[in-house]
Amino acid sequence: MADAGARVELLGPVRLLDGARTVPIGGPAVKGLLALLALRVGKIVPLEEIIDALWGHDPPATARTIVHGNVSHLRRILRQLRTGPVAEIHTSPPGYQLAVAPERIDVHRARALFDRATLEPPEGASRLLAEALALWQGPALSGVPDSVRAPELADLRLAIHGARIDADLRLGRHNELIVELSPIVRADPLAERTAAQLMRALYHAGRRGEALELYRTVFRATLRTLGVEPGVDLRWLHERVLNDDLVAQEDAAPVSVVAAATPAQLPPALPALAGREADLAWLDGLPGGVAVVSGTAGVGKSALVVWWAHRAARHFPDGVLFASLHGFDPHHAPREPGDLLAQFLLGLGVPADEVPEPLPERVALYRSLIAGRRMLVLLDDARSAEQVRPLLPPGPGSRTVVTSRSRLEALAVSDAAKLRVLGTLAADDAVRVIEELAGPADFDLNHALARLCGYLPLALRIAGARLAASPQWTTEDLVAELGNERTRLAALDVTGADDGVRAAFDVSFRGLPGELAHTLLRLGAVPGRQIGPHLAAAVAEIPVAQARRELRTLAAQSLLTETARDVFAPHDLVRLYLRDLAETELTPQERAAVLDRAVRYYQAASDTARRKMLRIVDPLDLTGLVAPESLPPLRTFDEAQDWFAAEWPTLLAVLDAAYARQRYADVWRLARVGHTYRVVCPLYEDWSRLVDIGLGAAEAADEPLGVCWMLISRCAIALTFELSRGSLEDAERAVALAGELGDERSLAVARIHLGSVLTLLGRYDEAIACLLETAAEAERAGDLELRGQALNNCAETEKRAGRTVEAIGHELASLEIDRELGDDSYAVVSLNNLAELHLDIGELDTAERYATEAVSLAVTRQFELQEGILRVTLARILRAKPAVGQARAEYGRALDLYERMNPRHIQALRQEAAELN
Repeated sequence: MADAGARVELLGPVRLLDGARTVPIGGPAVKGLLALLALRVGKIVPLEEIIDALWGHDPPATARTIVHGNVSHLRRILRQLRTGPVAEIHTSPPGYQLAVAPERIDVHRARALFDRATLEPPEGASRLLAEALALWQGPALSGVPDSVRAPELADLRLAIHGARIDADLRLGRHNELIVELSPIVRADPLAERTAAQLMRALYHAGRRGEALELYRTVFRATLRTLGVEPGVDLRWLHERVLNDDLVAQEDAAPVSVVAAATPAQLPPALPALAGREADLAWLDGLPGGVAVVSGTAGVGKSALVVWWAHRAARHFPDGVLFASLHGFDPHHAPREPGDLLAQFLLGLGVPADEVPEPLPERVALYRSLIAGRRMLVLLDDARSAEQVRPLLPPGPGSRTVVTSRSRLEALAVSDAAKLRVLGTLAADDAVRVIEELAGPADFDLNHALARLCGYLPLALRIAGARLAASPQWTTEDLVAELGNERTRLAALDVTGADDGVRAAFDVSFRGLPGELAHTLLRLGAVPGRQIGPHLAAAVAEIPVAQARRELRTLAAQSLLTETARDVFAPHDLVRLYLRDLAETELTPQERAAVLDRAVRYYQAASDTARRKMLRIVDPLDLTGLVAPESLPPLRTFDEAQDWFAAEWPTLLAVLDAAYARQRYADVWRLARVGHTYRVVCPLYEDWSRLVDIGLGAAEAADEPLGVCWMLISRCAIALTFELSRGSLEDAERAVALAGELGDERSLAVARIHLGSVLTLLGRYDEAIACLLETAAEAERAGDLELRGQALNNCAETEKRAGRTVEAIGHELASLEIDRELGDDSYAVVSLNNLAELHLDIGELDTAERYATEAVSLAVTRQFELQEGILRVTLARILRAKPAVGQARAEYGRALDLYERMNPRHIQALRQEAAELN
């Protein structure tokens, strides 16, 4: 590996290197975060998985904040690396993604070397495997929290070491291997593969007696420790050494005396396999027994397993059996175990007229023939565990690999099967698949094409084949066709009606039981890309517990993926298939009813959640639209915030769909209750889009109350981001509408926003008069919430007008109300204002005390936008003291937050921070 550029080492102490220089990155938590992202480089690691890995089942309340802070810390370090190529951490919901070439991470380089070695002759294989082993510099993942585990790294090292020993045995390096392996076997006599390798080295070095004594040592240790004899491979090797007829490393285990045929039934493999290094390493590292590779239709399960089997077949000298079980085949019914056993018996050399008719006799003969043999059995496209079980070989020397769209978890329970779910390809690997068929093309266009194919191998190969077969079609043409969601699946069909992506999905759907099909059809009518059990229960009209079970069953059938706990999403092409299916198999009335139930669910859940986050000043109460037991548990601020964050994309999709169907009254109400989340976690584009839809809907519904409150929402955006244009007109119109309605509370809220807009425009005297009058009216009405809000805004105006003493008095009164109401979201604003006011009059210690208290509260409650503002205030106070180092650190933390939450002001803040230098 070249020294230039960022590199990550995990096979020993976790380290980040810039060329040859080790870059300090921090303590165990930061190293653990880097390790988690690097182990799955190029893939999204969900935030929940990061928290579980770093803290186990007992994360601190601030775990999310700590992870966000550590990500920002790593980003700063990566940006400062001096040599290229660069590494970056992307925020990709629901988590983070490390973007760097896999070969720059020692784990992935080791796997790539292992993969290359399998295709080399012994000398080249030994060299590559030795290079891979040299990447280990001690216990893997040293220096990270104990809860961060990757047991597959130990398995990978054992597999690489074992393969290197096999290569050296073939090269005749027996004496060197005796020196290397003897202490390993003495330390662990139960390591049968290593013991077998040492026996071979001893035998071929002319030390047959020592080889036999080694077997007796292992035999006694195995019997004493495990209560069983050594495995069939070691017993066979002992017999060969005992009979002095072990002639070469490639000697095969004994074949059956009943049937001498050595089947070789593998179908052809693809000429190349892109992006499956980790999956191949997993298959290589399996000790034996049964493995199940599952995944959605078209993800490449069969291609992976067949490609691996061609490479691994030499390790199974008694042959390879292969059968397609047609579990999800559009052209054939699932095959019966009896027919499959007949195929295997014929392959094993049993004459056709001697194949027994009764199924139990076929099973018995099959097991008798392969007992004690070293065989590979591939069972492709299985429907169920019951279809597979009669075909499983009985001995430990054989291995069975099953592919299925179902996870076949029953095999894990009954037969200790190892399970692996196959995902889609990484972006670069997906492009390689297209280019293998169609040749290279424009980089951006090929990546766009791969993305539109959902990185699904079947879709990628169809796209590549279309380009290769039709020179008149350019990549740009195909990208344009696939870019239309309405024509995408049709563009990924091929010549026959039963071929293509749509047909592959259709087989999965048509095989579902009635209740699952009923639920999945209704999920297809729900806008958005993900769904949880509560929304599923609402739209399918079933209990939440049943919805959760059905979603997990659909995930086990690879029609959905559980992307986080209780969050399910179909692959993007499956989503389009389900939408088309709902449009053809549900009536317009049924689809409208699904949308109606989704809208009511989001109205009730959003209104319930927002009441845990802020004071609610509008008159809406939608919490009773759905029974409490049908809503998610939203008991605390954190639970409400997490719910909004997870559900926001689907909520917006439901909002858009309802607007398109002219459900205007529902739309503005949902927009208003969703507005509260964006007050706490403001993102300009999302917030503006929400409010614009809501205002348009309120006007289309001709509901003055809705127009008034959506105008107030738009004023809130203007005030948050200090955008003055149009804000005065909005505020004055809201005041007028509230006055016409005769709603005193709405009028007070509108006047508070009017006063704040006047402040934004620099009309301080008018603003102060408006706000003090509103505060007095709220006091007369006994409305503590609105009085506190009016006083807070008045203090801000007085500060801008240079009336510091009056501002401090009003701000302290506002803070007292915030604390009396227990409202932290308003308290942080009051604390920040008090910090700035005391900074203005030079009382720096008092200012720092208020700012530090506010930052601590914002971090605890995950008020990220407010935290950025507060850290700027604290930085300015520290700069004034002066405490330049601390100020610089606070500016750095604020910049990370502004990049995500408030990018419009990032340039000015960078300039301010640069002035420290």
